[in-house]
Amino acid sequence: MKEECIFCKIIRENEIKKVYEDDWTVAFMDIAKDVDGHIIAVPKKHVKNILDCDINTLGKLMDCVKKLSNHLVENCGYDGVNLLNASNESAGQSVPHFHIHIIPRKTNDGIDAWPIFDGAKHDIDSIWEKIKIG
Repeated sequence: MKEECIFCKIIRENEIKKVYEDDWTVAFMDIAKDVDGHIIAVPKKHVKNILDCDINTLGKLMDCVKKLSNHLVENCGYDGVNLLNASNESAGQSVPHFHIHIIPRKTNDGIDAWPIFDGAKHDIDSIWEKIKIG
């Protein structure tokens, strides 16, 4: 028997501290206790990640993310947000249901949410030639 997606299960069973919900999306508090106000926004429709997400579902999720981001800044005393997503295991995706982390930020809060990279291994022109569209 295939194991059920944990996000589908907690949404269906309403085992979440819901921050926002509409017909297509739901956003809830992350239980990791890593950053105050950490929210996860997901489509109600199960899609693994952005790579297999249809454009309508993606648009609805981004509408949700924007609404929450604006709410955090306009009504909750935050100065900005970080949006984090990992698509596929190679990128660090640990839950196979498309989700975007919304991390509320305050000026000088000491949170370093930007990854530290080791540096590019190839010249920018060769990579550009490989990845450009058209």
